Amino acid sequence: MAPAGGSDSPPELIYGLHAVREALRAGSRPLQRLLMLRTDRQFADLAQLAKAQRVPVHIEPPPAFDRLVPSGNHQGVIALIAAKPYDTTEQILERAKTRGEKPFLVLLDGVEDPHNLGAVLRTAEAAGVHGVFIPERRAVGLTSVVAKVSAGALDHISVGRVGNLIRLIQDLKEAGLWVYGVDPQAEKFHTDIDLTGPIALVLGGEGEGIRPGVLGECDDRIRIPMQGRVQSLNVSAAAAVTLFEVVRQRRGGVVPAAKPTES
Repeated sequence: MAPAGGSDSPPELIYGLHAVREALRAGSRPLQRLLMLRTDRQFADLAQLAKAQRVPVHIEPPPAFDRLVPSGNHQGVIALIAAKPYDTTEQILERAKTRGEKPFLVLLDGVEDPHNLGAVLRTAEAAGVHGVFIPERRAVGLTSVVAKVSAGALDHISVGRVGNLIRLIQDLKEAGLWVYGVDPQAEKFHTDIDLTGPIALVLGGEGEGIRPGVLGECDDRIRIPMQGRVQSLNVSAAAAVTLFEVVRQRRGGVVPAAKPTES
């Protein structure tokens, strides 16, 4: 099963109003310091949240922010925060059990763009996913850019990091989950499959998609129907389409009768 661990650069900087606000609200990671341009109405709620948690607040001039985040849209707020720990497979499955829900997981294979990972995490959290797994190699980790793009979702969703994605899939199948690879070459549409049971969806990275060895371990493959000339979607867009089909079915929508083909 997946090992626990910390993210890439403890402690780390997070920036942007949404990311910092949600980190303060979640309270899952200690904030060491909060830097703000000012404490007027735009920043008042952040200052109050920081005060309630006894987080030191420092007012700094614009050049200080530009030095710390030279290429990012910091919006005048930066926090120094403890790195987000990675959760184990057992912890993530237990979270689903505690909620009384069937496991709903996302596995990302080779997503190297932090903007894509951040967007997937934001979508996954909104869809009620219990955990997102990323590989240790050839994939982006939990960087400050990921935190910013996730708009605070990073502090509300479990993330696991594994050395062997194939082994993880095998473990999940042994635990009773159906594993579906989202593959543009699949025969079945994502709307053709009953997604109300315990499931994990595998999505590939920006270039090669899901590696053949990983795809071969999936119980079945599904694709999003494409009507135009472009035959694939960005991974974050594909995640949004497929994850909210799961939400639709689980909220009482029409459920297809089809089950995955036995492997």
